[in-house]
Amino acid sequence: MTKALRDKIIESLTSIIPIALIIIILSMTFTPLDTGTFVLFTVGVVLLIVGMGCFTLGADMSMLVIGEKIGSTLTHSRKIWLIALLSFVIGIIVTIAEPDLQILAEQVPAVAERTPLGNYLLIFTVAVGVGIFLLIAMLRIVFRIRLSLLLILFYAAAFILSIFVPKGFWAVSFDAGGVTTGPMTVPFIISLGVGVASIRSDKKGQDDSFGLVALSSVGPIIAVLTLGVIFNIESIEYPVNELVSVTETRGVFFEYLHGFGDYALEVAIAISPILVFFLFFQLGTRSFRKKQILRIIFGFLYTFVGLVMFLTGANVGFMPVGRQIGKILAELWGGWLLIPVGLLIGYFVVAAEPAVHVLNKQVERMSAGAISSSAMKKGLCIGVCLAIGLAMTRILTGINIMWILIPGYAVALVLTFFTPPIFTGIAFDSGGVASGAMVSSFVLPMAIGACNVLAPAAIMTQAFGCVAFVALAPLISIQVLGIRYKRKTSKIKRTFLSVEEKILEYEVD
Repeated sequence: MTKALRDKIIESLTSIIPIALIIIILSMTFTPLDTGTFVLFTVGVVLLIVGMGCFTLGADMSMLVIGEKIGSTLTHSRKIWLIALLSFVIGIIVTIAEPDLQILAEQVPAVAERTPLGNYLLIFTVAVGVGIFLLIAMLRIVFRIRLSLLLILFYAAAFILSIFVPKGFWAVSFDAGGVTTGPMTVPFIISLGVGVASIRSDKKGQDDSFGLVALSSVGPIIAVLTLGVIFNIESIEYPVNELVSVTETRGVFFEYLHGFGDYALEVAIAISPILVFFLFFQLGTRSFRKKQILRIIFGFLYTFVGLVMFLTGANVGFMPVGRQIGKILAELWGGWLLIPVGLLIGYFVVAAEPAVHVLNKQVERMSAGAISSSAMKKGLCIGVCLAIGLAMTRILTGINIMWILIPGYAVALVLTFFTPPIFTGIAFDSGGVASGAMVSSFVLPMAIGACNVLAPAAIMTQAFGCVAFVALAPLISIQVLGIRYKRKTSKIKRTFLSVEEKILEYEVD
């Protein structure tokens, strides 16, 4: 176990160090940071490295194992009503458990102020949306419906629905699709799909093992847009709070102590429904032996500790740095330095997302190594690099978000007809996975800091939306990777057949 944890921490070290070095270089050149903020950031880097290592190990030991077993058991039951019901319930449970959703709900006061439920109205609306679409995604695998057809149908519905929603609500709605599928949701949902597809004997079973996150990401978009129609929201204001100023070591200590307390409670609330669901599942099916149960419990502990450390490091250490860097860059040369810095940060920040590692390994395992995790990582890095560069350009130019989202999704959906089916599922899953905790806690604050200088009245329309861009970019970049993969394998097959024909001709002669 010690060796496994050490390997995971080394892996997370290689992912986080590049983004840390970029921030250090920026702090020594264009964006000098005050001492307190820099110390917060330094401690945050250590917490991110250890936290990601613990989380990925815990997810391997618990979330992935439970998800695959539940998926295969449900499909073995052959009871469509049971598959539908439990998929809906699981979707709601894991979504309410997602820490990033709490952050989004707090940033949409226009909804909270109109109901006694406050932030919980948005949380429950998004959770129901994920539950419904996870149900649809599971039934798609059972009935063998092509993923691309459902994606075209539901994204078309989302864009049509946006016509009836005020412009100020567009960015938040599409951000919801990316934020919801975070570090708690992704490992469980991905493994659930793998488990359902694992008992299928047809050749397309492997292709259909991906796509659950893709459809689950559409649910929040439609759900939040529907909420915008119901409440007839005309305007949304984002209150920009002053950055916490830390001037001494004691201040750093208390900031992190407070953060640990808050996120320990959030993660405990997040994990407990999944743990309870696992216990009821075990009592009902007796699927796991005592040794396996013990390993899963240890996995939950690693997941809890890792996620608390990661979220504390990201939100306490990286969020103020992101705001300050964005603010300073916006004040230099008209803010145009934001674009190259955004491109650079975008290339490396996706590697620091915990759920990305889970997806990459599942893809490599399910494809028997044909689709390597390094190729996946490169495709995601390029896509997110361009996405954040585009997000920073939008802050500077004020481009309407729909001028980018509509053509972007149109290209992504057209590519589904030319890409191998497995790459379609992986690409749309990647969109939800890439837009996780690091994007929410560093890139979004950086955009808010920049927008607060360049266009203070347009934070909700210009700064928000960068999560949506990050969710969109991998849909295109990974499918392009799939087309290249298809051409490469076709070329190899043609070469092999040509050699085989020559051997046969030689034997005949």
